[in-house]
Amino acid sequence: MDIERKFKGKWISSPEFADLEPVNVFHRQLDKREIVSYGRQNAHLLFRRRFSARGGRATVYISADDYYKLWINGEFVAQGPAPGYPFHYYYNKIEVELCEGENIIAVHTLYQGLINRVWVSGDDRHGLILDVEQGGEVILSTDEDFLCADHRGFETMATVGYKTQFCERYISGSPEEGFFLPGYDDRGWVRATARRYVDYALFEQPTKMLDFEVIEPRVTADRGSVTVDLGGIYVGYLSLKARGNRGDVISVTCAQELDENGELLHPLRAFWRGNDKNQPGYFEEWVLSGGCDSLDQFDYKAIRYAHLELPEGCRVEDIRFIARHYPFELKAEPAFDDPELAPIWELCVNSVKYGVQEVIQDCMEREKGNYLGDGCYSALTHAILTRDPSMFKKLIDDSLRSAFVNRGLMTCAACSFMQEIAEYPLMMYFALYQYYKLTGDRDYLEECYGRLCDVLEFYRESYADRNGLLRDLDKWCVVEWPAPYRDGYDADIQEGKVCTDLHSVINAHYIGAIKYMNKISDLLGRAREFDETPILNAYFDAFYVADKRLIRDSTRSEHISVVSNAFALMYGLYPDAGSEEAIVEFIKQRGFTTVMLFGAFPILWGLKRTGRRELMLEFLKDEGAWRRMLREGATVTFEGWGKTAKWNTSLFHLTLSYAAVFLTEWERGCPEGK
Repeated sequence: MDIERKFKGKWISSPEFADLEPVNVFHRQLDKREIVSYGRQNAHLLFRRRFSARGGRATVYISADDYYKLWINGEFVAQGPAPGYPFHYYYNKIEVELCEGENIIAVHTLYQGLINRVWVSGDDRHGLILDVEQGGEVILSTDEDFLCADHRGFETMATVGYKTQFCERYISGSPEEGFFLPGYDDRGWVRATARRYVDYALFEQPTKMLDFEVIEPRVTADRGSVTVDLGGIYVGYLSLKARGNRGDVISVTCAQELDENGELLHPLRAFWRGNDKNQPGYFEEWVLSGGCDSLDQFDYKAIRYAHLELPEGCRVEDIRFIARHYPFELKAEPAFDDPELAPIWELCVNSVKYGVQEVIQDCMEREKGNYLGDGCYSALTHAILTRDPSMFKKLIDDSLRSAFVNRGLMTCAACSFMQEIAEYPLMMYFALYQYYKLTGDRDYLEECYGRLCDVLEFYRESYADRNGLLRDLDKWCVVEWPAPYRDGYDADIQEGKVCTDLHSVINAHYIGAIKYMNKISDLLGRAREFDETPILNAYFDAFYVADKRLIRDSTRSEHISVVSNAFALMYGLYPDAGSEEAIVEFIKQRGFTTVMLFGAFPILWGLKRTGRRELMLEFLKDEGAWRRMLREGATVTFEGWGKTAKWNTSLFHLTLSYAAVFLTEWERGCPEGK
């Protein structure tokens, strides 16, 4: 059970932010409202303090809103925290070495100020809080004796993605450069101010802090320009030094791929809107001081290539890339000695290693957020590969905490972007049961039990018809994404409106959630809260086409799609063995890649569940699926089967790494077993 920490330190900020009252950014998706905030966006605020200590080990307890990077005595220590809601915000506990006598602690904080899926931002909350403890005594705490300054080296150029981050002009030689060094002159700084409005509850971050890895690129110089190739797509920061005249500007363009002429393709596909390629991309500038300068970039990018346009006489050197990712240790191995499957395994492992950040997020560039639905599959993959369930639990915990906005939960947790997708909370029950099979952790199921029941009770109270099936949903039913991969699914599921159709996929998820909830009840020795039998019978009455032994999409027509039958196969929603055979044969005839992001997993799981191992492997090796990604040069999993699968394909999207779930016999030796 989490224990709230009471800090001795105060939440401090700059005078500009200290008196701002928090803005409520939370609301139901269809409850449109204007969010008015007053805090300056993309505010890079710095803090410093000299303090005395004994030499040796000490512990720093630290948090910031939205984010911080920490230095002690000129050495970079760590950054964080992982995103959280103010009422359950995270702090980091970090072991450090202090000097005998005077020490310098320095912190670079960012208030981004955008409404997006990355952080709870745009809410006028900015601040820093920390305690330094040594020998059981708090020897330093944030207060008004900390000094504060605005880092003038960061100038805003544009936002990229879905208002996900800022591209910036970095100005070397700004007065704040080197602010973390012990000898830096901070006499022009002002005193920090205690925040007037403080509504945080602080809990230790239950997940590890990030690892950093240096990637040595291939560098090509040509007539005043330099091109950098990392050899694959990574997430992190470009690092290099430059010499030039004062005021010289280096243009820095980053991309994930090259075009047919060998030039950087920018902006990234993931930033395109409706095939409009003229969108802002990773275009930034670096203004030189006239000395030996180092590029400083605060926010990360997901890139493979960088192109530098250099002024005449300018030289660059020490070009590297600092990749950031969640600590990764592979503890699984492929179960199939098959040269056609080996590259798919490596692709998925590489994606999980370099894709998981401080959250289980979907894509690394466009949203940078932890979608619950995508996350259920990605978190399961991560836990299977690493045997580390902490990121899995964080996804579930943060999602369950979103119930304060809506009892039926939000699509993205611990952020200020309000979206509701109906299936995502229902997918959580399947994922949690697999979590239990992997870990044997009954205590966690017990901890979540009441909240799990309440989510299903919300669906029943809000959307269940007299026969128990769901309809009239004011949450978006995505079914499959993008829409062309729904195989003509015949229901009106347009986002932003109430779905009045009675349709099969959302009800398959609902019945599947009830089935797994009942399994959890049985495991815990509790009475079942929900009866799946009458709802399953109503599902058959509404959607089962007896003469074809298949599941139709909705009650508005007789149309039968692969996606409807994929979820029936996954959850076992058919009356007999003959229906099972008919569903499998239908999917074979229509083709595995008729569906994509959300439909492929249930097909593979259904084949695994019913013992159709050879067909499962055949689909995994489908030339139009993961092997298509590899043919198109993927080093990490794409958002779809290929670069052109959708109009804004992310070329580093974590979800389709779930092929690894089916390439290892992970259930053997698990506490629960099959």
